[in-house]
Amino acid sequence: MFLSQLSLQNFRSYTKANFNFSPDTTLIVGPNTVGKTNILEAIFVLGTGKSFRAERDLEMIKFQNELTRIKSEVQNEVSSETVKLEIMLTTGMVDGQAAPGKKYLVNGVSKRQKDFIGMITSVLFAPTDLELITDSPSLRRKYLDFVLMQVDREYRRALSVYEKGLRQRNKLLERIRDEGLGRGQLAFWDELLIKNGSMITLKREEFINFINYLPSEIGDFQIIYDKSEISEARLTKYAREEVASATTLVGPHRDDWKIIIRHSGDPPAGGDSRIDSGPASTAKRGEQARMTNINNEYTDISLFGSRGEQRMAIVWLKLAELEFVTQKIAQRPVLLLDDIFSELDEKHRHLIMEVIPKQQTIITTTDGGYVEKEFLEKAKVIELK
Repeated sequence: MFLSQLSLQNFRSYTKANFNFSPDTTLIVGPNTVGKTNILEAIFVLGTGKSFRAERDLEMIKFQNELTRIKSEVQNEVSSETVKLEIMLTTGMVDGQAAPGKKYLVNGVSKRQKDFIGMITSVLFAPTDLELITDSPSLRRKYLDFVLMQVDREYRRALSVYEKGLRQRNKLLERIRDEGLGRGQLAFWDELLIKNGSMITLKREEFINFINYLPSEIGDFQIIYDKSEISEARLTKYAREEVASATTLVGPHRDDWKIIIRHSGDPPAGGDSRIDSGPASTAKRGEQARMTNINNEYTDISLFGSRGEQRMAIVWLKLAELEFVTQKIAQRPVLLLDDIFSELDEKHRHLIMEVIPKQQTIITTTDGGYVEKEFLEKAKVIELK
């Protein structure tokens, strides 16, 4: 599977643009702000239905326009079949008429989101990935969703049902608090969230276990999964607090995870943050105090890791993600590298260069000099000015 063509209409900075890609490697070169990342974002949206940059779909529509179209042609190398994919985003009004905010089409036929996502899969590697280590739990949950939605239809379904159910349950909690509504009306939504939330947790756990057990020469990293399990007992335990806050307090929407590294030297300056790698250590950031001094082998890199260790951890994570997706779909996904070579040292650039030929890879960079000359001669180059 590879992406042969991409057409953009009113997407971000592009009024109209067409790009053709090599089935092997394509290098997109141009200065900052010219729109290189916009191209990778469009490809990512085709795979996940969502942007890795925008909080709202409207942000992807070019200013003062009512709709954007992302069209692509995907070639199946086994069957030689060409599949045409399209996503249309609107502001809700087109030419004075109400229009759906998002529409998915395969070969011109309208599809549901859950039937569209996964038609093309991609793994994105960008400088902003460091935020997975340093930023909020919501970003780390979103990362798990981006990976699993592309490769697991059951996960897509469970997540969609869970998110809709969560909104309804929170509205009911608000009415129980403000209007004195009886708690009996929560029973249906409790059952729905427990069923689908447990599935989400299971799938996330499988992904994290795959990464933790995958052999790697990059570094001795592990992911600690801080899962917020949902069950009847836990919902009952927090019943009073949930009504007071009108918020569901347990479930995968409260999950978090962190990367730890085996530490082989003296304790890092500022205190000992080493934590055990077993289930007892899966606690929230706010409970860090009870996690300290448990084990002198591991360090939480979000708190005490150097910038270099954090970058190395992201390389480890993304290469593992690439292998996970490959195993799940039985073919290589498109690898998207967004201006990462300037962020990596020579050793880690070399690691990425070794992986690039294994699948279709689309690379953006401000300077082709970061790419080895021999490699550059074999790649298709698109220059943006």
